[in-house]
Amino acid sequence: MAESEPPSTERDSHPNHPNVDQSDRVLPRNLRQSGDPGIEMLVSTRVRKSPFFHKSFNEEGAWRATVYNRLYHPRGLVEPEDGGAMAEYEALTEAVTLWDVAVERQIRVKGPDAEALTDYVITRDATEIEPMHGKYVILCNEDGGVLNDPILLRVEEDEFWFSISDSTLMQWIEGVNVGKEFDVEIDEIDVAPMQIQGPRSEDVMREVVGEEVSEIPYYGLMEAEVDGCPVLVSQTGFSGEKGFEIYVKEAMENAERVWDPVLETVKDHGGMQIAPGHHRRIAAGILSWGQDMDHETSPFQVNLGYQVPDDKDGDYVGKEALEAQQEQIENGEYPFNLKMVGLKMAGEPIRDYASDFWLVSDPDTGEECGYMTSPWHNPELETNIGLGFVPAEKLQKETDAALDDEIYEEDLDIEFQVHLPDEYAEEPGESVYATVAEVPFKESVNPSAREQAKLNARKDAESE
Repeated sequence: MAESEPPSTERDSHPNHPNVDQSDRVLPRNLRQSGDPGIEMLVSTRVRKSPFFHKSFNEEGAWRATVYNRLYHPRGLVEPEDGGAMAEYEALTEAVTLWDVAVERQIRVKGPDAEALTDYVITRDATEIEPMHGKYVILCNEDGGVLNDPILLRVEEDEFWFSISDSTLMQWIEGVNVGKEFDVEIDEIDVAPMQIQGPRSEDVMREVVGEEVSEIPYYGLMEAEVDGCPVLVSQTGFSGEKGFEIYVKEAMENAERVWDPVLETVKDHGGMQIAPGHHRRIAAGILSWGQDMDHETSPFQVNLGYQVPDDKDGDYVGKEALEAQQEQIENGEYPFNLKMVGLKMAGEPIRDYASDFWLVSDPDTGEECGYMTSPWHNPELETNIGLGFVPAEKLQKETDAALDDEIYEEDLDIEFQVHLPDEYAEEPGESVYATVAEVPFKESVNPSAREQAKLNARKDAESE
C-alpha cells in the first residue's frame, strides 16, 4: 500500500525521523510511514493466553489479535467482507456487545497501608474512594509522565485493584515500595474482566446477575455470582456507551462458566462478541495508553489536566513536576512542544486501525509538524475524526483558548493537513485538510469528570 508522504530531504537520510519536533522526548515516536506489511502473528508460550482465549479465538472466530499487557488480545471478530469493525460499531451503538478484556490485568494492593501506598502512586485522592467504588486514575513518574491510566477499584477498606492499561505496573509499585516500606502485599491476581457494552447492556446484566445491578452507580461495584461462580460487577467501560464489566474471580477455573451464559444472553438481546470499540472510544475522547500517551507524555498534553488536583494534601509521585507544569501553563508558558487536539478530517471513511502515526503538516508552511494517534470514521458525524499532536506554538498563536482543557471546548477555525494512506486519501499522494474540533466528538452516556464539569458549566451559563 502506497503511503502519502510529503517530500523531505531530511527523511531521505533519516526516514524514521521526519521534521516533527520531538526534541523534548528521550525516546521519539517512530514516524516512518511503513504501512501494514501483512505479517502473521506468532502464537507461542512467551505471550500469555487469557482464560477467555479459547472462547474468543477457537469458538467465536476472532481472526486477528494484538499483544496487550503480554497477553493475546482479540481485535477483530467480524470479517472485513461482512462489514468488519464498522459492523461491530453498529452492534455496540445500537444493541449490546461482549468484549474479552482479560488483558486488563488486575494488580492488587492489600494490607494495613493499602490506602497510603495507593494514594502515594496516583495523582487523585485515594482517601476519597469509598469501599465498593472505583475511579479512573493516572499514575505518573517523577517527571510527570503518565505511566498508566487504570480503573482503580476499592473492593475493601484495605484492598485496591488496579485494572491496568497496556504498561507494566506491578513492578513499578513494588519498586516504589522498596524505599517506602508500606505494610502491603502487591500481587497480580487471578481475576479476568469482560465488558458488556451498548444500549441493551443493562437488560443483559439484569438477566445475568439480577435486578439489583440497576442500582449500581457509575463506577459503583457489586458482588454477584454467575453460574455459581463469584464475580465483581462494575458500571464502567471503554466505549462511551452504557456498559458494565464483570470481573471473574478464580478465572483460570471459572472464566468459561461465566462467559457462556453472558454471551448467550448478549446474543438473545441481538448482540455479539466484538473487539474493544476503539472507534467509539475515540468519539468519546477516551485515551489509549501507548497510542495517545506514554511515560513521556504529561497529563496536561492530553486532556487529563483534571487528574492533577489543586487540593490534594498528601504527597504523590510526580507532584512537584506536575505542579510546576501547571504553574507554567497558568502563566501562559506552555512547557511542551506538542499538544493533543481533536481533528475532523476529510478523506475516504477510515474504517480500521491505523498502522502508523500518520503525519500532520502545517498548511501555512508545508512542513511536517505533528502526527495522528487515533483516527477513525464516525457515522453519526459523517466525517473522519481523530486525536493527534500538533505544535503548541501554532495553537497559542491562533486561538485565545488556554492550552489546558479549554482547547477542547469547541470547534476551532485552525487548519492542518493530514497525510493519509492512499486508500483513504481523496487523491493518491495528496494530504487532506483537517480542523481542530471539540472533544469529545460524541458525548458519553456516562460523562467523565471532565465532561461533567463542562456540562455543568454550560448549564450554569444558560441559566444566567
